[in-house]
Amino acid sequence: QVQLVESGGGLVQAGGSLRLSCAASGRISGPYAMGWFRQAPGMGREFVATINWSGSNTVYADSMKGRFTISRDNAKNTMFLQMNSLKPEDTAVYYCAASNSCLTGAYSTERQYPYWGQGTQVTVSS
Repeated sequence: QVQLVESGGGLVQAGGSLRLSCAASGRISGPYAMGWFRQAPGMGREFVATINWSGSNTVYADSMKGRFTISRDNAKNTMFLQMNSLKPEDTAVYYCAASNSCLTGAYSTERQYPYWGQGTQVTVSS
C-alpha cells in the first residue's frame, strides 16, 4: 500500500508564489516517476508536471513552463512543485501521483500513475 500526502496549498494573490509538497510512504521503492495534476471546478483533471526518478527529466504543460518548477528529494521520498507568478486560472485542486516501481521515465498521462494523493486546494485571487 502506498500513501501520498500533499501539503502547501492555500490562498494567494495573483502574481504570488506557493510551494507544494508531496510525501510518499508505504510500499514503494525506486525508481518511480512522480507527477502533479490539477482539477479546476467543473473541469477534468489536467497534467501539470512530471519528473523522473533521478530528476534529470522533467516535463511541463505548456501553460506552466517558466512559472512552475518540479523537483524531488528521494532521500525523503518527497516531491515539490514551486509555483511562481500565479494566475487566477491556476486555481484548482492539485494532486500528486506516483508510478509503479521500475519505471525510469517521466510521464504526462494519468494511466501511468496508480497512486494518488487526496489533493490540496490552491486558490489564486485577482
